[in-house]
Amino acid sequence: MVLIDFWASWCRPCRTENPKLVKLHNKYANSNFEILSVSLDGNPRQKEAKKDWIKAIEQDNLSNFIHVSELKGFQTIVQKLYNFNSIPYTVIVDKEGKIAAKGLRGADIEIKIAQLLN
Repeated sequence: MVLIDFWASWCRPCRTENPKLVKLHNKYANSNFEILSVSLDGNPRQKEAKKDWIKAIEQDNLSNFIHVSELKGFQTIVQKLYNFNSIPYTVIVDKEGKIAAKGLRGADIEIKIAQLLN
């Protein structure tokens, strides 16, 4: 199962959610659960988007996640593929590769993951 987390280093709500995701990853890492972190860093106001992104990964202890970014902000292809307009935004993909949930935050993510693992 994979939780796809769309976020950015400049997004305060995203950064607030990150400790919850770390705790969730630690709890379920041995249960075939992974987090794919998709950064939307790279907006026009960011002078050093890659540096900001890497620094946020370190500061928020996200090093155990898989990380990707085109560093194009909301101009990334994944925004159109997953059809979201704000971050943080999550998508849970079950073990069959089907989208099981979208847009969950906080405790709702863990509830859904626990349901899918049982």
